Amino acid sequence: MACAEAVENNNLVVAESLVKQIGFLAVSQVGAMRKVATYFAEALARRIYRVFPLQHSISDSLEINFYETCPYTKFAHFTANQAILEAFQGKSRVHVIDFGINQGMQWPALLQALALRPGGPPAFRLTGIGPPAADNSDQLQEVGWKLAQLAETIHVRFEYRGFVANSLADLDASMLDLREDEPVAVNSVFEFHKLLARPGAIEKVLSVVRKIRPEILTVVEQESNHNGSVEGSPMNPQNKTMTEVYLGNQICNVVACEGIDRVERHETLNQWRHRFSSTGFCPVHLGSNAFKQASMLLALFAGGDGYRVEENSGCLMLGWHTRALIATSAWQLAAKSVVIL
Repeated sequence: MACAEAVENNNLVVAESLVKQIGFLAVSQVGAMRKVATYFAEALARRIYRVFPLQHSISDSLEINFYETCPYTKFAHFTANQAILEAFQGKSRVHVIDFGINQGMQWPALLQALALRPGGPPAFRLTGIGPPAADNSDQLQEVGWKLAQLAETIHVRFEYRGFVANSLADLDASMLDLREDEPVAVNSVFEFHKLLARPGAIEKVLSVVRKIRPEILTVVEQESNHNGSVEGSPMNPQNKTMTEVYLGNQICNVVACEGIDRVERHETLNQWRHRFSSTGFCPVHLGSNAFKQASMLLALFAGGDGYRVEENSGCLMLGWHTRALIATSAWQLAAKSVVIL
């Protein structure tokens, strides 16, 4: 904390001295505390010397490994999918707009659930939004191709469009090919917090969502509050290292970067509730079925006994012992209200 305060006060001589001490002290720690201290020491050093990370994207292998070894992202996808599935009940044509398609790992499970729906699956259209690929490859279309193969195998009519955007704030509803009599779900998993660095960006995006008039808006964010100034479970060694690198990159962005370069600006569920409620949205309550099934999901992971699912005024939260980690909430325009059973 003293080092962070010195950086904040631009006292770089003191900050440099303190960050060296942090590095020495980190060596004396064991386990997770040693690694966390090392991450913060590196991040503070980057901030002092203005050596910012060159880019914020996570490699595909890191993202996939993190998905398989930690429950965070699977919990996020599972709970959001449950809300979308219920919102689309009885619909013959549906459209999901994913504000952060990444590798498309959220959607195979939803496709399979729709395929098993009594009476047959609806026609499923997916718009996947993501940033330009660092290697200029057509990554979004590759995701769509893989999902199309799965959809064909399980006999779900499938249509896909990949949409490249540097920021969600660059989107307009007119770009999204909205169609009459086609209910829409808007999905944002760990994406909205990235807008907080740009004044007015989150408000602009929520304005676009209102114009879309979705049946449901699903939102998953980390339960943290570090949108301001500077101020585990058992795994095998390979998986542990990959996960630590993934989380270490996030720490580095929070501490070392400033302005629009700092995209990891998280807020609490209550802060998000205030944002959505004040911009024309009302909550959709996630029900007992989602709670029970999310709890069963955690049992599949090593160290699952330490994880817990908690209901919080209609939202679902993933925690580690007493610490809340992730919150899933669902929203509709204020004129609509529904309870997911």
